[in-house]
Amino acid sequence: MSETHAVTRTPLQAISPFELREGLGKHVPESEVRAALATGDVGFLHSFTTGSTVDGPGVRVVAWTTGCMWRCLYCHKPDTWTMTNGMPVSVARAAEELRKYRQGLKIMSGGLTISGGEPLMQHRFVVKLFTAAKKMGIHTALDTNGYYGDRLTDEELETIDLVLLDIKEWDEERHRVLTGMDAGPTRDFARRLAARGRKAWLRFVLVPGLTDDPETIASIAGFAADLGNVERVDVLPFHQLGRYKWNRLAINYKLDGVQAASPDMVERACTLFRKAGLIAH
Repeated sequence: MSETHAVTRTPLQAISPFELREGLGKHVPESEVRAALATGDVGFLHSFTTGSTVDGPGVRVVAWTTGCMWRCLYCHKPDTWTMTNGMPVSVARAAEELRKYRQGLKIMSGGLTISGGEPLMQHRFVVKLFTAAKKMGIHTALDTNGYYGDRLTDEELETIDLVLLDIKEWDEERHRVLTGMDAGPTRDFARRLAARGRKAWLRFVLVPGLTDDPETIASIAGFAADLGNVERVDVLPFHQLGRYKWNRLAINYKLDGVQAASPDMVERACTLFRKAGLIAH
């Protein structure tokens, strides 16, 4: 698929990932979407954002992919669930965009993070873009729920310097309620990363009344500590910055009355991770 279908006035770079984007690739025929996924020559991106300090080490460029099989109740980017909400972008164009920031990323000890959506729904595109980044000497990080981790070969894992692994819940039933999917594949991917000595950061979203149970957090902490490759844990406080997207997209939002996680709640969660011997922020 060529980018001739990508005629849009929407720029690739966005001010923030909270910007609502919809239908940017809806004109692409389904056959060409399937072809893009098969080859990885073209990916579907919500946007690029720059200057991130929360998506890996240093200051980073983040490529936000579209397409996600999970339906997290607290998702702040539901416009990334649908693949064709993103714009079709060739690997060459994405690499050209990244090249603009090459020197700055090195100076600021940053790199490229691919997030989503769920990037591994477009794993061939992700691997090709990471390969291009590595050729430029740019650090690479993958932010993933890990469900499709088995799509990556061991060789392809070598293109990823750091995995930001999202662990949402520990209890299986609560995980299905929270995300609509099973937790098993995420844990399997975590174990595989550990077995291969691949660096990982764990990301955990703290939602008052939903994921703040101390026993749950302690179970996740114990699992992460036993892996041996988790360099740090980021406890991400729930917020309502994405609520307007649910409303605009006419999706039933079940957390409308939930308050943001307070600094004290975050610190209590961090303490539980630290008790397991982990660095937590």
